[in-house]
Amino acid sequence: MTMTSDPDPLPALTRSFDRMLEQLADASAAGKLSYQGRVLDAARRVLKLPGGIAVLEARAGALDRAGIFEGTDWAVPAGLVPGMVGNTLRAAEPRTVVLECLSLLRFLAVLRGEHAPPGLPREHAHHFLTQVLALNLDRILGPGTEAARVQAHALTPMVDALLHRLLEAVGTGGILGQLVDEVWRILRQRPLQVDHVKSMILQIAIALQHNDKGLGATDNRLGADRLISALFGPTELCREDPGLEVYRERLAASDPGTLQAEATGMARAMHDTGLVSDYHAAFLRFVLDSGQGHLLPAALGLSSTGLDALRCYEPLIQRLIACAVHPGTAQAVLGLSLMLERGIMYSPPIAPSLWRLLGASLTPGCEAALSTAFGTAVSPHARLVAGVVTLLGLPLGIGQGNNPTCQSARALSIWALNDPDYLFWLLAQVTANDHVVMYFEGDTLDSGALPAGLALHAPLDADPVSVLLVPHLDRIYAEMGRRVAGRPEDPHRWINPELHGWWVGREFHIAVDIATGKLRDHDRFIRDFHLAYHPIHNGNEPVVHPQPAGIAVTDSQGVFVGWHAITIVRVALDQTGVMRVYFFNPNNDSGQDWGHGIVVSTHGNGERLGEASLPFDQFASRLYIFHDDGLSTPLAVPVEDTTVAAIREMAEASWARDRLPA
Repeated sequence: MTMTSDPDPLPALTRSFDRMLEQLADASAAGKLSYQGRVLDAARRVLKLPGGIAVLEARAGALDRAGIFEGTDWAVPAGLVPGMVGNTLRAAEPRTVVLECLSLLRFLAVLRGEHAPPGLPREHAHHFLTQVLALNLDRILGPGTEAARVQAHALTPMVDALLHRLLEAVGTGGILGQLVDEVWRILRQRPLQVDHVKSMILQIAIALQHNDKGLGATDNRLGADRLISALFGPTELCREDPGLEVYRERLAASDPGTLQAEATGMARAMHDTGLVSDYHAAFLRFVLDSGQGHLLPAALGLSSTGLDALRCYEPLIQRLIACAVHPGTAQAVLGLSLMLERGIMYSPPIAPSLWRLLGASLTPGCEAALSTAFGTAVSPHARLVAGVVTLLGLPLGIGQGNNPTCQSARALSIWALNDPDYLFWLLAQVTANDHVVMYFEGDTLDSGALPAGLALHAPLDADPVSVLLVPHLDRIYAEMGRRVAGRPEDPHRWINPELHGWWVGREFHIAVDIATGKLRDHDRFIRDFHLAYHPIHNGNEPVVHPQPAGIAVTDSQGVFVGWHAITIVRVALDQTGVMRVYFFNPNNDSGQDWGHGIVVSTHGNGERLGEASLPFDQFASRLYIFHDDGLSTPLAVPVEDTTVAAIREMAEASWARDRLPA
C-alpha cells in the first residue's frame, strides 16, 4: 500500500485566517475583542508552519487596519519601547507572543512603505527595528545558551525566524557596525536614560565574541571597543572586568600613582562616551571611604570652573556621592560633574535645596512609584537624589519616553535649565505631600484634587524626577486646558507662561487659524519670527530665556505627522557661518528626517549636549507656534520677501499642503 504525504496545510489555514480577518474588520468596536482572540489563535497556527511568517507579513497592514491591536498596549506603535520586545517574545502566553510578532511585522510593513499608520513614519520604524535587533542579538548571532533553552516555548523557533527575517529586511551587511553607529549617535545627545543603550552594548559585546568580523570597517571596531571598555573595563585595574569585589581589593592595594591614573582614566572614558561604568561609582565610593578626596577633581574630570565649585561646596558634594552614587546609579557621576561645570551651585537657593533633598523622607506613594519603576537594589531616596543630580547636569537629556504628553518633559527640562530652584520646590511638595500646587491666572491648582490627565499612570520608562512629577504636572496641564477651552485662540497662549514661568514671552504667534486649521497670515508669522529671534534682524539680541514653541512634525516624505512641543534654546552661527536654531526636543531622540532635505542635526554643527539644530529657514518652515517678549528694537532689519517666500514654500510643500486658505 502506497503512503501519500498530507497536503500542505498552509493554504487552507490561510483561507480560514482571511475569513476571520474579514470578520474582525467588520466587527463593531465592542465586538472586536472576541474576534481578536480568534484571529490571534489562527495567526499562531499560521506562524508555526513553514511559510507562515510570509503569510502574516503580507497581511500586517490589513491586521492593523482591522483592529487587531485596538484596546491593547500595542495600539499606539509610536509609543512602543524596543527594550520591552525581547521579554515579551520570551513570554509563555501564546497570544502575547503572537501579538508582539504581528506588531513587529507592522513595523516592517511601514519600513517598506506598504503601511502608513498615523504618527509612525518610516524612519521611526527603521529606528525601532534596529534597536529591537540590537537588544536581541544574542538570539540572532550567538549560539543558544542553557538559559535560552530553559526559557524556550513552542513559538521560540518561529520567533527566532522572525528576528532573522527582520535582520534581512533592515540589512545584514555590517549590521554590527550599524548598531555601533546607532549607539554613538544616541550617546552624543547625552540622554538621561541609558539602560537601553547599555543593553545594546552588552549585546554587541556578546555578538563580537562569536563573530568578530561583523563590524566591517576598522573605525567601527574601534568604536565598539571604546563603548565596551567604557562600560566593562575603563581603566587598567578593571580592564578584564574582574567584578566589583576584586576591583575594590585592587584599589585598596594600589599606590598613589596608580589611584591617580585610575581617576584620570575613569573621567576620560566617561566624558568620551557619556557612559559611566559601575567601576567608576565604586571608585568614587572608595575615594570617600579612604579619605582621599584630593582624587575627586580628576575622577570627575573637572575644569577650573567645576573645581572651584567643588572646593566651595565639598562637604555637600561628598554627601551627594555618598547618598546617590552606587553601582546601580553610576550615571549620576556624569550628572554631578556637569552640574558642577554649569556653575549653578553658586545660585543661593541650590545648595540649601540639595541639603533639604538629602534629608527628605519620601512618602510611601513616592517610594512605591520609584520602586516600581527602578526596583529595590538602590533605595528610592538614593534613586531620586541621583536622578535630580543627573537632570541638573544634563537638563536637555530628559526624554518623554512612553509618556503620552511632551509638555511635562519640556517643562522639567526648562526648569532644570533655567530655574532649578523652582524644580526643587515642586519636588519638595511631592516628596512631602504627594501633590503639587501651582497657580493659573491667580487660581490655585492642586494636583491632588484634579482628575487624571493624559498620563493615566506614573511613567515607568522615565527618569526618577519624571516618575514622581509627571503625573502631577499632567493633571495641572490638563486642568489649565479645561479652563481655557472656550477661548477663541490656541490654549498654549495662556498655558505656556503660567505653566513654565514668567520668562515665557506674552506675545503669542501662531501660523494657523484655530477654527479652520488653515494658514493665517503666514508671511507675517515668518517675519515676526525673524524679528524676534534672528540676530541679523532683531538687533543681535540673544535668546535670554529658553522659550517654548510648537512645531509641525513631518516624516521623511514631508507628510504631516502631528504637533509637537519643543524649546528654543538659542540662535547662533555654526562653524560654517550658517545661522541655526538650537532647540530641545523631549522625545528621547532628536535626530530626525523631516523630509525634503530637512534633517535634524544633533552633533557636528555646534550643538551643545542634548541640543538639536536646524538652519534658521528650515526650522522656521516647520514652526507653527512661538512666544516673544514684545521688546522691539530700533535696530530691527526688515526681512527680505525672497526669504519669506522660500520658507513659505517649504511649509506649503509639507505640513501646510492641505492648510492653504481658500
